[in-house]
Amino acid sequence: MKEELMNRLRIFLGKEANASLVGVPASDEQIAEAELRLNVKFDKDYIQFIQAFGGAYAGVPVHAFTNGSVIGNETVVELTQAFRKDFEQSEAGELLQNGYVISMDGSGDPIIISAEGEVLICYHDLGESKVIAGSFAELIEENFFEW
Repeated sequence: MKEELMNRLRIFLGKEANASLVGVPASDEQIAEAELRLNVKFDKDYIQFIQAFGGAYAGVPVHAFTNGSVIGNETVVELTQAFRKDFEQSEAGELLQNGYVISMDGSGDPIIISAEGEVLICYHDLGESKVIAGSFAELIEENFFEW
């Protein structure tokens, strides 16, 4: 991600008042194990983010391995495995087999990063998906605002 955005995130998420928004930074071992279990390669910007902040809120909740308390306990592995099972009979199922779930919208629809690096939302009701950002970095840039 752009260094300017990472600096903004560090300042915002580093404030004591925002401690519940930040998790524990991910280790190389956690990342390697998760990639192996999910049979994916994590996006480099997603890795940069979770190594700096763990699962954290940056305009959208971003799940990793140890998340900020406001995000929930579900790991990227648990979310991905659960949604792969839920969507296996739908159009989005194939997309989920090659991607991984990093977040959910307010309706419980998974937000995933595809094998190509696009960020998509998969709709439960329709079993369809829609691109919401061209990349993880773009997703954060478009949604992160300090308050």
